[in-house]
Order: sequence, then structure tokens, then C-alpha cells
Amino acid sequence: MNFRFQNLLGAPYRGGNTVISNNTLLISPVGNRVAVTDLLKSHTTTLPCQSSSNISRIAVSPDGTFLLTVDDRNRCHFINLSRRVVLHRISFKHPVSVAKFSPDGSLIAIAAGKLVQIWRSPGFRREYFPFELLRTFADFDGKVTTLDWSPDSNYLLAGSKDLTARILYLKKSKKGALRYRPFLLLGHRDSVVGSFFAVEPKTNRVRRAYTVARDGVLFSWGFVDGSVSDAMDAEGSEPESPGTPERDAEGDLNVENGAVKKRKECDGEIDDEEGYLCRGKWELLRKDFLGQAPEKVTACDYHRGLDTLVIGYSNGVFGLYQMPDFVCLHLLSISREKITTVVFNELGNWLAFGCAKLGQLLVWEWRSESYILKQQGHYFDVNCLAYSPDSQLLATGADDNKVKVWTVSSGFCFVTFSEHTNAVTALHFMASNNCLLSASLDGTVRAWDLLRYRNFRTFTTPSSRQFVSLTADQSGEVICAGTKDYFEIFVWSMRTGRLLDVLSGHEGPVHALMFSPTNNILTSSSWDKTVRLWDVFDGKGAVETFPHTHEVLTVVYRPDGRQLACSTLDGQIHFWDPIEGLLMYTIEGARDIAGGRLMTDRRTSANSSSGKFFTTLCYSADGSYILAGGVSRYICMYDVADQVLLRRFQITLNLSLDGVLDFLNSKNMTEAGPLDLIDDDNSDIEDGVDKQTRVNLGFGLPGSLPNRGRPIIQTKCLRIAPTGRSFVAATTEGVLVYSVDESFIFDPTDLDINVTPEAVEEALGENQPSRALVLSLRLNEDSLIKKCIFAVMPGDIPAVARSIPSRYLKRLIEALADLIENCPHLEFVLRWSQELCKAHGNSIQQMSRNLLPSLKSLQKAITIIHQDLADTCSSNEYMLRYLCSSGAKE
Repeated sequence: MNFRFQNLLGAPYRGGNTVISNNTLLISPVGNRVAVTDLLKSHTTTLPCQSSSNISRIAVSPDGTFLLTVDDRNRCHFINLSRRVVLHRISFKHPVSVAKFSPDGSLIAIAAGKLVQIWRSPGFRREYFPFELLRTFADFDGKVTTLDWSPDSNYLLAGSKDLTARILYLKKSKKGALRYRPFLLLGHRDSVVGSFFAVEPKTNRVRRAYTVARDGVLFSWGFVDGSVSDAMDAEGSEPESPGTPERDAEGDLNVENGAVKKRKECDGEIDDEEGYLCRGKWELLRKDFLGQAPEKVTACDYHRGLDTLVIGYSNGVFGLYQMPDFVCLHLLSISREKITTVVFNELGNWLAFGCAKLGQLLVWEWRSESYILKQQGHYFDVNCLAYSPDSQLLATGADDNKVKVWTVSSGFCFVTFSEHTNAVTALHFMASNNCLLSASLDGTVRAWDLLRYRNFRTFTTPSSRQFVSLTADQSGEVICAGTKDYFEIFVWSMRTGRLLDVLSGHEGPVHALMFSPTNNILTSSSWDKTVRLWDVFDGKGAVETFPHTHEVLTVVYRPDGRQLACSTLDGQIHFWDPIEGLLMYTIEGARDIAGGRLMTDRRTSANSSSGKFFTTLCYSADGSYILAGGVSRYICMYDVADQVLLRRFQITLNLSLDGVLDFLNSKNMTEAGPLDLIDDDNSDIEDGVDKQTRVNLGFGLPGSLPNRGRPIIQTKCLRIAPTGRSFVAATTEGVLVYSVDESFIFDPTDLDINVTPEAVEEALGENQPSRALVLSLRLNEDSLIKKCIFAVMPGDIPAVARSIPSRYLKRLIEALADLIENCPHLEFVLRWSQELCKAHGNSIQQMSRNLLPSLKSLQKAITIIHQDLADTCSSNEYMLRYLCSSGAKE
């Protein structure tokens, strides 16, 4: 039962900004979670911490230690990235559009509405109030859209929707008054979406600045040093930096001549080296037009070391420009939808792009013009899942008509099949591990070759049908698919692709099909309140029918084939003996699966009958427990033998989804309906589209969601890995991966007063490896078990393997599987595995049901090592041929 959240697949990016930390770690928000992708190791993980709603802004500290996330409800999490834990929390009073750490990491700049706030970075200190507000700038007349720090962390360049950019100085005088009034950079005719400081390479001091407007106009600004004499000679009495006059300490307006005021500032306050930007003025050097009208600029970033600017447009095109001469290096299109985020890495050789509407995340090496990362999630809901027999691959099918295959260990999608023309409803992996079947509402069942990545066979029917279920027999020779419209089951030959039979008898949609693991009996469930058993090979039709009082939603076999479970519309799970045809027992699960209240519900969640049933079931690898999910935020785990609820997994805390809250706040109810569903957003059209896109992405078909597109939380499919070490859930949030993590739990197998870590160390000291290993297995300490395994001499492995009691075989096999994947002593661990199978062959056969998950884990580890060695040998072979041929020529 010790399953913990491990990763989120199916949606690598949904909106917000991305950042690159330590030059190789790409950090991106995914709903209310944060995904971290190692671009060197090609591995992605998802942080276990969750926000209360979708994350809109993230920022990472310069050293890569801390991560700041802000969600749509203005709630902020301060996270330690290495430990993956939340250190501090705070709520801002205004919507946050930008958040950035200062270059020295001591400050955080927050653009909250029209305000720019400077906060002290909390760090590792234990404080009651970790966030301290140091400064607030309220000089803007519109929403602040962009921020950039100077290298010395003393200045901020801020752009706003009021068509201006301002240079803010953070220092204060002794009297508490401002040393420097914000300098205005004027001239833009649209919102400023990007503002950046440029520095001189030799002095590392700011001498230029760039501002980019939404209409595609780039301004280049230059800094000119000023002196007191220059200020005195200035013509006119107007201040050199346009803006409203300041007030003095008594509150009176300061209407002095700008030159005199500047002289007083220089004489009194701004005479240190840090305030050099206060002793000069800014001039507009040049104005450049990006030439993509009528498209708008939606994202941009600047790299100071390379003096290079990258700009993304609303039509999916991006441009890379060398400054200050504005030379276009690249102008390419990466999609047809707008680019929502773009960022350089620290070295400037990689560019990361994000497209929220497509769920696309790209990392591009612009010098070699090659992709480092190219991932795209499902556009709509994931409907079905399938594990490969070795648990290494996971296939997903969704409403966007696509089938994707993911590597579970890395979290990467390596192939996408898009030949279906309608939603994919069912998937099935063949026993060969190289063939995948998919069924769709377009009336076809397709077979995919995972070695050549192509559709090699398509199964169709004489007239158009909509398939919603799929299965294949153990040999892979017979394919069966159930329909939604005509209530039939079609049977094809895998070898010839010919339609063999059409099974009729159901009076409702056939939503689940499964062959018995031990014989050739096909089981189907339908909304006609029956579960039917069919003899497909002998042509006898339905051999038995199990009637129910309510519609049957799904059916699943236990791995040993001696029990089947089905869920009905009244919230019950029925367990049948398929051999005797008897109902064994029933679990009442309506109260357990009961979800939260929807925004449009007129009844409380306790009185509502909607969603109180299971739509997907899945047995564990050993058949001891069963997982169940439905239109709810919970996944229930039941013990099959005792029919009790063992645990409930809450799949999300995201309040941006509907059905998460149990009780609605009556203060939010109005005559027009719930306040959250009233669209009173006064932002411009593009921002409104952005918000709608971020909500709709990945959640159901267009028009199928209530009101403003708030998706309803639910679990559409559950699958447990054949190894039994993990399970996946296709939810509204994406595909959630849960795995067993034994480092967080102490679970001894056979404990008494003499079984201690000291006893294990004593046995090792007395050169008794067999006794030490048995004690460590009884204690069930992973580190001690591995230590005892390595303490055995290679020649003593057969004797020690024979001395292990059979009840500890499962734990020992799991430890060996983990060692094969993570330790370099491959031959030693393989010798252990071989001798253990020789010594306990009969016991393994007798305990096959309990040992099956552990044995599949061992098989998976050996398969991975075999593939790695094969690839290494192949590359070495070609390298040796090349070296030999080059040596012969010389």
C-alpha cells in the first residue's frame, strides 16, 4: 500500500513561464505541479508538492537551490528544489504577472498588478515571518508585464501596459526618501512585453537597454554619463526624465528646476559607485520594426553574454536577433499556435519554447539547429492506458485522436501515432512487447509496430461502427472489440486481418472486454446489466450470463483467472467465480468514491447521486487488492479477501478543477449563479483567450465542459504495472504515476527482540553471511539486505542461496532487481539470480502468484541491462571497424 506520487505524464506543459536552472534543468509548470527535466540525462520528474490552483509564474534562484511558484489565486510556494519540499508559503494581494530573483539571490522582485514589490529572499533561516517586504514602487498606471535586474542587483527595468518602461533604483537615503526618481522610457504605442538591461563586457556595467512592445517594435536605449556642469547647462526648466513631480518630506510638491534638483541629488545622496545610473540620462538610439505585423509579440528573452534577443510571436514564429545592430540570425516557425514562453539557458546555446495551446515544450540548439528536447502532451483528455508486459513502456490514447508511447523510467514520449480520425477509446499491448493495438470511435482497430513505428494492420467492419473496448487472447491470434452503437463484439484474426465472427446478444454498449488469463473464455460487460462469458474458439456464443440490478460499467479478471470483478451504476463492486458462476461477495463503494460538489450542483455532495460509482477497476499483480476510480477526486484501494477499504488516494488539490471542494461558499453564490463562473474579466481579448486556453487544454472535447470550461475531476482509466511496483491513473490532471517507495517506511517481515541491525553487523563480523542475510530479510532494511548480499563471497553464493527460507524469496528477488539497475557489479548480481532460481525452482513454481510481481521486476531489470549492453557492443563494433579502416589507410 506504500504508493507515492512519482511523476506526471501526458502533459509536459500547459501554460505559464519556464526557466532553465544550472544550465541543464528545464523547470516548467504543469497544472498545479512543477515538472523538472534534466536535458543531459533525458529524464523528467514532477515535484510532489501541489499548489491550490494552476501555477502561472515560476522563478528559480541563481544557484538553482530555491524555486518560487505563484498560482492563479496569488498563493506562493517557496520550494527547496534538491529536497523537493515547500519551505514557506505566502499569499499576495494582487495577481502576479512576473517574479524574478536578483542576480545575487538575496532579493525577489514581484510584479503584482500595478505595483513592483521587492521582497527579501527567505533562504534556509527559521523565521516566523520569512518573507519581508523591503520596497514597493507604485509609479505605474497599468499592469506591470516585465522585469529585469541589473547585474549589481541595484536597479530594475520594468515594463508595463501603460506603454512605458521605468528604471527603478532600490537604495534609500538615510531619511527614508527616494534617492532616485524612476526614469521613464517613452515612445511605445502598445504594451511593453520585454525589457532588458545590456552591459559592457569589460566593466560589467549597464550602458544600454532594450524594450519590446506587443506590436513588434524594438527600442534600443543608450545611457549617457552626466555631470553637475552638464546638468546646470541644460536648457529649459523641465525635468530631464518625464514624470510626475515628487513630494518632499513635508509633502509639498518639488517644482525646482530639473538641473538644480539633479545637482542637489548628486551633491547630497547619489555619490557612491552603486548609483552611477543616477548621474546620467537615457537616450533613444534606434527604433527597429520586427516585421511580423499583424502578429503580436507574446514572449521574449535576452542573453547578456551573447547580446542576443529571441522573440516569439502569436503565429508560432520566433526570431533570433544579434544586438545592437539588429541582425536576424534565425526566423523559424515551430508551430501554428502562439508561443507563450521562451528562455535562454545560462550559456546561451539552448532556447526553450513553450506553446500552451498545444501542450508543446521544445529545447533547440540554435547554432547546430538541432532539437535537444521535443515533447508534446495530449490536447484533450486521456481515455485509456496500457502497460507493456515488461513494465518499461506505457501507451496512452486520448480524445485528440492520438496514441502516444512513453518510457516510464524517463517520463518521455518517444513515438506518436496519429492515423486515427476520432477519439482513441481502448489500448492493448500484445505479449510480444513490440505490438500495440488501439480501438477508436472512427470504426477501426489498428495494430502498431513499435520497432518500425508504423501501422502495419487495420481491422475494419462491413459497416461503420464505434469501438469502445478492446482485447486479445494470450496467443495474440484473436482480436476482439466491442461497439458503442450496435452492441456487438467483432472478432478478427491477427494473422490475416479477416473478420472471423460477430457476437450478438448484448442490448447496450459493450464498454469492457477481457480474455481469461487461464483459458480462451472472453468476458464482456454492458450497460444492459449483464456480464457475459463467450466461447470464441468453439463458436458456442455466450456460455454463461451474470445478471445485475444496475448497468455494468467495467469488468476485470484477477491475474490467476479464478475471479472477476465488475462495477455497477449503484456504486457496488461484484466479485464472481467464473468457473462456478457464483457471486462471491460485494463491496459497497458509493460512500468511498463520493466526490466533491460541482459548481452547477443544486444539491450538496452528500445528497447528490452523481459520480458515486466506479468506472474503472484494476487488480494488483498478485490479486490481493483492487484499485477503483470514477468521477471523483479519489482512487480507492480495497482488500479483496476482507472487502475493506485500505486507502484512498486524492489525485489532486487543484481548485481550478470542478468537483474538488466538498462544500461551496455561500458568499460566492449570486442570483446569476456561482461567482467563480461569472466572466467579469476586464482584460484585453488576447489575455482572455490565454486564460480560456490554459483552462481548456487537455480537458475533454470542445463544448463538453460546463460554463467557462471548468474541467471536472475524474479518473478514466487505471492500470497496475505487471511488476506490481507502480500504477498509473488517467485523470483530468494528466497521467499520474504512483510507485512504491520503501525508503519512507519501516515494514519488518518477521521481527522479534533479537532481530536488530546490531545483530546483523555481529553476524557479518563473525563471518556468518547466511545468518546475516536472513536477519536483514526479517528486518526488511534495504541497505542492510544489500550489504549482506555483497558480503557473500562468489564461491559461497550457491550455499547461501539454498539456506534462504522460501518466505523471504520475494524480498530478496526485489533487492536483486534493484541492484541490477543501479550497481556496477553486474556479473555478481546475475550469479546471485541464477543460483537463487536453481536452489528454489520448485518453491518459485508453487508460489508463482505471490512471486510474479518480483520476478517481472527482475526480468525488467535484466532486459534493460541487456539492451544497454547490446547498444554499447554495436557502437563499439562500428568504432573498431572505423579505427581499423583508418589505420589501414595510413
